[in-house]
Amino acid sequence: MKSIDRYMARLIALPLFATLIISAMLLVLDRIRRLFDFVATQGGPIGVVWRMLANLLPEYLGLGIPIGLMLGILLAFRRLATSSELDVMRGVGMSYGRLLRVPYMYAVGLALVNLAIVGYVQPIARYYYEGLRFELRTGALGASIKVGEFTHLGPRMTLRIEESRDKGRDLSGIFVHVDTPKNDWIGVTAEHGRFMATDDPNVIIFRLTNGILVHNRPEFKVPRVLQFSSHDLPIDLPKLENFRQRGGRNLEFTLPELARLGHAAGTTEQQRDSSRSEFHFRLAEVATMFLLPMLALALGVPPKRSSSALGVFLSIVMIVTYHKVNEYAQSFGELGRVDPALALWVPFAIFAGLVFWMYYTIAYVPGGQPIGALERVFSKAGKAIADRLPGRRRRRRAQEREQAA
Repeated sequence: MKSIDRYMARLIALPLFATLIISAMLLVLDRIRRLFDFVATQGGPIGVVWRMLANLLPEYLGLGIPIGLMLGILLAFRRLATSSELDVMRGVGMSYGRLLRVPYMYAVGLALVNLAIVGYVQPIARYYYEGLRFELRTGALGASIKVGEFTHLGPRMTLRIEESRDKGRDLSGIFVHVDTPKNDWIGVTAEHGRFMATDDPNVIIFRLTNGILVHNRPEFKVPRVLQFSSHDLPIDLPKLENFRQRGGRNLEFTLPELARLGHAAGTTEQQRDSSRSEFHFRLAEVATMFLLPMLALALGVPPKRSSSALGVFLSIVMIVTYHKVNEYAQSFGELGRVDPALALWVPFAIFAGLVFWMYYTIAYVPGGQPIGALERVFSKAGKAIADRLPGRRRRRRAQEREQAA
């Protein structure tokens, strides 16, 4: 790499990775509160939240990498333009095509990474995420007993704990009610208790101290009452269901699996359409990354004698809008009304045509500025709003009085 290429690489790297990290953090913060609420509601260990977030990270990276690439290149060209370095480079004969060499190195590398993420890593991570949700609902992760609430351990046992110490090892204020298969019931209250493992993984021992046990059957005239200083109560753990195999949803299929399902003879037409829609959606999202360097250049270079950041705003609006259009086209293709390939690649062709026009305007039209008209409209609108602010109007009237005097 020449020195100019190394310089461009440094300019792009900082905003690219900063944007990637910030966007991932914002998406994580948006989800983490709901995950904590879900885990707390299901009574699972808090540590599982971090495992669930780790499985969601590939999905966030699939969204964050294109935005990071776009803003990294855009802010690099914006800095070159506002500091007049771009004029110097153009003056010594460097074309925009030459300046896009390093941005396209980033685009190709990140596109391959994104293809690996959305094509292979994200589907498997999504399956593991759904597996964790299933295990929380079924108690396979060791659902905690909520203090002060009635907890059902299977269909026949109800447990209530008043106080828990030492991370659940020392329990106090215990109430247990058990219905047995012989149509009798057992009620127990105890001052303290502790769960203990046994050789049978499906059975645990609840060792109770200083309590009263009441046993009743239909043939008993009076329930039997036992006062004890120590009593071992066996608890049969509920049987856990097995989680389904991967592939319950198209999001859990890798790209080769989607390609096979889209042309499999043993599947229905609706399944083939949905698989093909997901397949083309992922490919279109990755292919869009090869358009982002040209779009970033067209939006990152402001008009002469202007420092407007309108291009930054438009870049985010365009890439998010195109992503939403792709999601709508995917849903439309799943219905079978339009061929999934047409539903996804026609919007891509329109978006590519717009990007090529914007790049051609700034690179080959003398004085061309693809968003020049929008820059002028926003500039006039900003000045009109500023002139109507209370403080600005008072200062303007004071200046007029001074000039009249």
